[in-house]
Amino acid sequence: MANLIPGRRGMLRSMVGGSLLMPGIVSQLLAGEDHSQVDPLGPKTPHFAPRAKNVIFIYATGGVSHIDTFDPKPTSNSRDGSGDDRLMGNLFGAKPNPQCGTVVSDLFPHVREVMDEICLIRSMKASHFDHSEATLGMHTGSPTFARPSIGSWVSYGLGTFNQNLPSFIVIAPHLPYGGTQVYASDFLPAFHQGTRVLPGDNPIANLRPPGRTVRLQELEFGLVDRMNQIHAQQRPHDSALAARMKSFETAFQMQQAAPEAFDIEQEPEHVRRLYGLDRKTKGPGADFGWQCLVARRLAERGVRFIELIDTGSRPNWDSHGEMKEHADLAYNVDQPTAGLIRDLRQRGMLDETLVVWATEFGRTPTKEGKNGRGHHRDCFSVWLAGGGFKGGHVHGVTDEIGKYTVENPVEVHDLHATILHQLGMNHEKLTFRHAGRDFRLTDVHGNIVHDLIA
Repeated sequence: MANLIPGRRGMLRSMVGGSLLMPGIVSQLLAGEDHSQVDPLGPKTPHFAPRAKNVIFIYATGGVSHIDTFDPKPTSNSRDGSGDDRLMGNLFGAKPNPQCGTVVSDLFPHVREVMDEICLIRSMKASHFDHSEATLGMHTGSPTFARPSIGSWVSYGLGTFNQNLPSFIVIAPHLPYGGTQVYASDFLPAFHQGTRVLPGDNPIANLRPPGRTVRLQELEFGLVDRMNQIHAQQRPHDSALAARMKSFETAFQMQQAAPEAFDIEQEPEHVRRLYGLDRKTKGPGADFGWQCLVARRLAERGVRFIELIDTGSRPNWDSHGEMKEHADLAYNVDQPTAGLIRDLRQRGMLDETLVVWATEFGRTPTKEGKNGRGHHRDCFSVWLAGGGFKGGHVHGVTDEIGKYTVENPVEVHDLHATILHQLGMNHEKLTFRHAGRDFRLTDVHGNIVHDLIA
C-alpha cells in the first residue's frame, strides 16, 4: 500500500501558500544552513565589552556631494563654476554649529543643530568610482566580489536580543545600486540575511496570511513542530535541524511582534512632529520620517542592525546635471535624521545605539554639465553618532577645493573595523570558514581609527 503520510519537506512546502511561514524564510530553512549552533540568532558574547549594542545605518544612494554638505568649500576667488578651471564651491551657504563649531551646509540645518552629538569624518576614500561597485564596497568591504554585508556580519557575530524579529532589517522603498547584495548574507548562514521592509501599511509581504486565525496557525505550527521533533529524534546530532526548527517558531512569532513594531500611530503627536511627519514631502526620500521613527522602534525592541536607504538607484543624489537636485533630497531627510538622534538621546538610547550616515563616494570640485558634479572617490564625508564615538569631533582634512585628503585618510575597511570595535568585536577574529579559507568583513585590511572614539 502506498505511503499516504506526507513527507516532512513536502508538508512544509504545502504550507507556504497562505500559512504561517513566509516563503522567503521557508526557502532558507529548507536549504539548510547553520551547522554550528542550536540557536543561530541568539545573543552571543562579544570579544570584549562593547560601547554600542545595535546599529542604525543610514545610506544615501548616489554619491552625496561633500563640498555642498558636510565639508563645504567657499565660492570665493570666482569658484562658481564659470572659470576656465570650472571649480565650484558650496552652492547652498554654510554655518557653524554654535556648540562645537563644526561647519555644515544650509542643506542640512537640522543635522547641523545636532553636530555636537556627531563624529564627522571628512577624509573618507571610496573603494571604487562607479556606483554599484562603491555601494557594495561600503556595504560588504568588497567592490568586485559578492560578499556578506556588514549587517549580516554583525548578526552573525552578535545575534539578536529579540527572537520575535529579524536580527537585520533593511527599510528601503527602492533598491539601491548593487540590488539585494547590499543586505545579502552570501556565504554566511541565511539566518543573517537582511529582511527588506517597505514604508507604508504593508511593510513585510505575506506577514498576515489571508483566512487564517491565530488558533489555526497554532495548530499548523504544532503539526510542523511534531513532525520536526520526530525527524530530530532520528538525527540527534544534527544541530542545523534544531536551528531550523527554532526559525519556524521565530517566523510565527513575527506575525505577532512585527505589526506592533511598525505601528507608528502608537507614538504621541509630538514625537511624530520631531521626525517631520507633519510636513508635506514628495519625491525620493518622502517616507524617510517613517523610516527613521520605525528604526528607533526596532532598535528599542532589540533588533541588532537596521539599515535605512533613502532613495533607490534612480532618482537619487547622483546630480551630474544640476546640483539643485540635492535641495529636495536633503529637505526630505534632514529633519528626520536629526529627529532620530534627538529622540535616541532623550530616551537614553544614544550611548548604546550607533547611528552611521554614509554614501558611496563624493562629488567633484569641478562643474559637470549645466551645474552638476561628477563622481569623486578620493575624498568624501561620513559621520557617526552615539555608540561611544566623539560628539562634536571632526576627523580628517581635505584641501581647499575638496579634491584630496591632506590629513588622516580613512579607508572603508578602517570604517568597518572601527564600527565592529565599538560593538565589541575584533575585526580580525570575526571570521567564517568558506571555500578553504577564513573570510572576514575587512578581508586582510582595516585599522581601528582610535581618534574617533570617546
